[in-house]
Amino acid sequence: MHLFTRLSGVALLFALFNPLAFATNGINLIGFGTESTLMGGADIAVARDTSALNTNPAGLTQIHGQAFDGFASGLRTFDLTHKDSFGNEKHADNEYTFLGGGGYAASLDSVPCTAGVGLFSQGGAGGVFKNINTAFGNRDDMSSLFGIAKVIPGVGCKINDAWSVGASLAVTYASVKQKFFPDTSVGAAPFAGYKLDDASALKVGFKLGVQYRVNPSLTLAAAYTEKTELPLTDGELDANYSGMGLGVVKYRNASVTGLALPREVALGVAFKPVDAWLLSFKVNWINWADAVKSVTLRATDPENALAPAAYQIVTAGDWKNQWVFASGLAYNWNELTTIYAGHNYGKNPIPSQNSSPLLAGILEHHITLGAARQITTQWRLTGGVEYMLPVKGNYTSPLFGNAEVRNEALFLHLMLSRRW
Repeated sequence: MHLFTRLSGVALLFALFNPLAFATNGINLIGFGTESTLMGGADIAVARDTSALNTNPAGLTQIHGQAFDGFASGLRTFDLTHKDSFGNEKHADNEYTFLGGGGYAASLDSVPCTAGVGLFSQGGAGGVFKNINTAFGNRDDMSSLFGIAKVIPGVGCKINDAWSVGASLAVTYASVKQKFFPDTSVGAAPFAGYKLDDASALKVGFKLGVQYRVNPSLTLAAAYTEKTELPLTDGELDANYSGMGLGVVKYRNASVTGLALPREVALGVAFKPVDAWLLSFKVNWINWADAVKSVTLRATDPENALAPAAYQIVTAGDWKNQWVFASGLAYNWNELTTIYAGHNYGKNPIPSQNSSPLLAGILEHHITLGAARQITTQWRLTGGVEYMLPVKGNYTSPLFGNAEVRNEALFLHLMLSRRW
């Protein structure tokens, strides 16, 4: 079983995540909602719409009356490609990703606070590579669908004219479905491909935030996000033991453990040199080293009593902590139109030896550009693009030999907002 464990251990991190080409600070989006994203994620000192629930809840105090924001995004991957020593050079078969969310908030009459609730997509797509040459001389498929969604209630309160504080809870749901060479089985279990269905997690985390308005032109801010463990349980796994003469064996209790959304500490500043211009900056420390260290896939309760009692793979993650630097601007072109631009950079936290075609969250630079238009006194439409600059990573693995993964993508973001 040693060779099986070693080869499949490499496979686990390959198959665990979707390509997450839309998630670019590790497995995090650079922003939530359009203003946050189109300013390059430099959001915590701005945070003036309902996406503040997921960026800096102290910013909710800037909402007076009621507010609704509904947002959607579509991703087109230009070059999500896997190349290896076995003749593969293939773009992912799924080229498009769609996600969305929304939020509602209202100021309270009795206290200087604003409360709200939002739904945010943290993930929601996958990588599908069909008909790949394998190291075993056949052709097979590998794919992964990994999704994370959050329902976030929160509140922000003014302490005085200068200070605002806020807190939010994140009820986080995550699920994963995978295939890794499910039609491949070699010998007495040196390799057994698998299919994992519907392992999921439901956990609660929290975020704290503060904004300090030094004067009408300068705002300082900070936000803290606690780590959220995501043990994915209650799945089913089909293991291909044809090489042992057992065929495909279903395991009725499958789980993936050792994953978490990371602890984060962010500092930001927003500055208005003149009334028409808003400049914003953020530095964010993301504690990936504590969130993805060692990942275990374990399946028990096989339907065939002759099969191994447990199908288990333990593999290292060994992610590195990440510093993200974000900068953005908003320019009021006139009373009805605002122009946005931004840049976001975060060094890839994934060690090269753990790179894979299905874990292609290696993008580092993001450039954003967009605009908002006031349609009526109550309605506003915001849209723009996020371009993820091309990047590639080289690595060596028992399954792919000398391999390369490339990534380049374009996001379209839209948000419809109402204030009343």
